[in-house]
Amino acid sequence: MRKLFFSAAFLLGAGAASADPIEGIWQTQPDEGAFAHVTIAPCGQAFCGTISRTFKDKTEYQSPNIGRQIVIDMAAQGGDNYEGRIWRPANNKIYMGKAKISGDQMSLSGCVAGGLLCKSQTWVRVQ
Repeated sequence: MRKLFFSAAFLLGAGAASADPIEGIWQTQPDEGAFAHVTIAPCGQAFCGTISRTFKDKTEYQSPNIGRQIVIDMAAQGGDNYEGRIWRPANNKIYMGKAKISGDQMSLSGCVAGGLLCKSQTWVRVQ
């Protein structure tokens, strides 16, 4: 019994240690005083991010965007780089997206025209 407990604890610890760098809860860059927490988790062979909390002027509020997917099918490209799609709530459009993880920061960009025109934000890991 004791051996089984230690084996299970080791496997659980190994699973937690192998989490992908993009997984977690990220805070978006503030835009006109509003920001969100986005929970990124595996979805199929890629990663997706769903708006889990929203804030305006540092006060939490119930945005209609809670539960909406903002990061769509981000696939690892190696070297903490990811490619997929990003939904922009301000205009309800989906763009080609790229993400680069560096420690507890993520540089996220949405692009048009084959990647020639991009806008980017820096998100910070909350959890």
